Amino acid sequence: MKRILVTNDDGVFSEGLKLLRKALLEVADVTVVAPDREQSASGHSLTLDRPLRMRKLEEAVYSVDGTPTDCVNLAVKWLMKDDPPDMIVSGINFGCNLGDDVTYSGTVSATFEGTLMGIPSVAFSQEVGEHFSFEGAARFAGRLLGLLVTKKLPRDLLLNVNVPVGEATGVSLARLGRRVYKQSVVEKFDPRGRRYFWIAGSPAWQEDAGTDFEAVANGRISITPLHLDLTDYRGLDSYEWLRSELDGEPSGS
Repeated sequence: MKRILVTNDDGVFSEGLKLLRKALLEVADVTVVAPDREQSASGHSLTLDRPLRMRKLEEAVYSVDGTPTDCVNLAVKWLMKDDPPDMIVSGINFGCNLGDDVTYSGTVSATFEGTLMGIPSVAFSQEVGEHFSFEGAARFAGRLLGLLVTKKLPRDLLLNVNVPVGEATGVSLARLGRRVYKQSVVEKFDPRGRRYFWIAGSPAWQEDAGTDFEAVANGRISITPLHLDLTDYRGLDSYEWLRSELDGEPSGS
C-alpha cells in the first residue's frame, strides 16, 4: 500500500485534516505530521532560529511547534527517512487558496516543499460560505488520491485543488487567477500610547475565463497544476540588451 504524508496549516486538530485523513485511509497508509497550532499565511517559511519539538498524539499522528514546511522536513528527513512517503497531501484548508494567494499559503507551501524533495504533492482547500462543510472536499480528495496512487507519477507533480461550497457541478483544470488587492496599513495606538499597525485590505479578483477563481465561482472544483521553476523564459530574450550592456564591464565600474 502507498504511503501518504498529510499536513496542513490550520493545525493538527482541525476538522479538515481529520476528515482528509479519514478519506485517505481508504486508499493508503497515512501518517500525519502537522503544526500544533494555526499557521495560516506562513508561506514557505522554514524555522532556523530555534529548535523544533515533535509530539506523538496517537498512532501515526504527530504535532510540531513549527510551520507546515517544518513538518514536511521533519517527517521526510527524520520520522519517515527509512520508508519515505510516496505522496504528500496538505489540507483541507479552511478557505480557498486561489491565484496569487498560493504564494502566501502555508497549505500550498507544504506541497512546494514536497515537490522540492521529489515527492508528488497535492494541496486541498475548501471555500467557506453558507452550508459550509469539509465533507465534499474530503470525498473528492479520496477519489482523486484513489486514482493517483494507482499511477506512476512524475516526481514534480504539484496540484492545487479548490472545492466550492455546496454541491460541486463538475471539475475544471484551471490556471491561476489574478487578484487585485487594495491593501492598506491601519495605524493605531495602544493604551500606553505606543503605535502599532494592522495590515488590512479587501481583495477583488479579475474575472478572467479559465482561471481557478472562475471555476470555483461557478460551483466547479478547480485543479491547477503548479511548478516551482520561476524563471521568466521570455525575459531571457527580452532582457538580452541588459546583459550585452553589462557583460565585460569591471565590477563596480
